This record gives sequence, structure tokens and C-alpha cells, in this order.
Amino acid sequence: MDNDARLSDELASVISGARRRAVRDGDRQIDTAHLLHSLLESEPQARAVFGEGPQIARLLGYLVQRSIGYGLRWQSGVEDSGAVPTVAGTAGFSPLAAASLECACRRAAVRGEQARGTDLLAAIVVDPQARAVEVLTRAGIDPHEVFARLDGWSGLPEECGEGTC
Repeated sequence: MDNDARLSDELASVISGARRRAVRDGDRQIDTAHLLHSLLESEPQARAVFGEGPQIARLLGYLVQRSIGYGLRWQSGVEDSGAVPTVAGTAGFSPLAAASLECACRRAAVRGEQARGTDLLAAIVVDPQARAVEVLTRAGIDPHEVFARLDGWSGLPEECGEGTC
């Protein structure tokens, strides 16, 4: 998906960063937690959604712990809520991460634009089975509030709903 014309250059960079993180961590697939970590690391607009303060520090702490082998680890399984359809052509992504990327592209298409980091953030926080949602919850951040903070959108396209994107 790095060369997908539907993605902004910034989002393609986020995906490349998530891929590097997954490989470095020895994970079999890029999951939504890898995507969240990469978004926070390299996408200022996505990071701004979380504001400043102890919650963002705690969130980054959980993500860093995971990447160095402590805390939350999911190497033993595939991230899949069972509610999302399998997406073809996205080898290397968990089924849920692949569906989130597709949803981000549909979000942007509604506006006639390329998908941005905030589109992906909105897509990954709507499925309660997403590893990114688990990390957010453990850090004391309500994923629904994150979605509500995303400025300028009325919501996901109809085909993208909680657990169905």
C-alpha cells in the first residue's frame, strides 16, 4: 500500500514506519497498534488529536514498552475482530489493519482527497477489537472521544461503522 495513489505522502510514510516497526519487533503482521504508534510518531495532525498531558505520555509509554518487548504483546495471534471483511492486496497487514486502511481511503474519497493520518486514526478507533483501541483504553483514553475530536468530519462513510469498517 506504500505506493497507493489514494494515500497522501504523509500516510504512506506512516505505513512504511509501521512496517519497519513490525519487522524490528519480530511481529508477523502490521497491526493497528503499529499504525497508531507510527501515526503518533510522524503525523502531527493525528498526534494533535490527543493534546498534551499525562494521557499522551502514558499512551506513548505503552507503545514503546510493546516495541521493546515489555507490557502489551500480541505476537502469538492475528489481529482480527471477525467483524471485518478480508481485504485483498494488503499482504503483511492484520485483517483489521488492512480494513482500517481501506476505510481511511473511503473516508478521504468522500471528500475527493487522498487519505491522511487523521482518516486512518478515525478508522482504527472504531473497532473495539483493534489492538490500538486496547492500548488507548489501557492508557486511559476513550476511543470514542478520540473519534469525536477529529475535527471537520461528520463520521465514517456508511459502510464503516463500529466493528464493520
